[in-house]
Amino acid sequence: MDVTLEEHWEEQSGNWVTWVRRPGLDSYWTYREDFFALVPAPGFATLDFGCGEGRVSRDLAGRGHRVTGFDASPSMVAAAREAHPEGEYLVADAVALPFEDDSFDLVVAYNVLMDVSDVDGAVREAARVLMAGGRLCLAITHPITNPGNRESPYFTSSPVHVPVERDGVQVVFSGWSHPLSHYTGALEKAGLLIEAVREPAWRDEPAPFHLWMRARAA
Repeated sequence: MDVTLEEHWEEQSGNWVTWVRRPGLDSYWTYREDFFALVPAPGFATLDFGCGEGRVSRDLAGRGHRVTGFDASPSMVAAAREAHPEGEYLVADAVALPFEDDSFDLVVAYNVLMDVSDVDGAVREAARVLMAGGRLCLAITHPITNPGNRESPYFTSSPVHVPVERDGVQVVFSGWSHPLSHYTGALEKAGLLIEAVREPAWRDEPAPFHLWMRARAA
């Protein structure tokens, strides 16, 4: 990639805001109720890990969570603040979070980990800020059907750069395609125990588009 992932998503921020705020374009509008069924009830404090323009944060807040959201893109964070002025949003690095240890009892990372350069570092930081017994709930594009695996062997981590256009709105998705063991290995190294796995159906497709996991801090 000629630019970092953080730079790419900052450049794409305007397209992304348009894309995700138009129901029907993004899969979130199909999946969100089922995904939130995996998320624990509101507790002490919730971190939206890589919040983007804040759609997950707003939905969490609407369900009673006390949410803090962060993203590496300043423009995304500005859009989140504008849409949810009473929320708490900040610009931060996923591998160097500005929070004390044990600050949250829930971390939600919705379609984030395939868009960071250092999965191990990001998961390690998520685990660090989790209280004992806290949960990490994550969604990723499914490693079996991720676009990057159409061009590279499954067990090879490979970059993804896919322009997608629907209803006149275009977003260029850039990130990484990793095998499942890349993610589960990161959870294992961070001391997080997987307690639930979901492969939600996607329309009439024969294979899942997403993979969701809930893991617990020891």
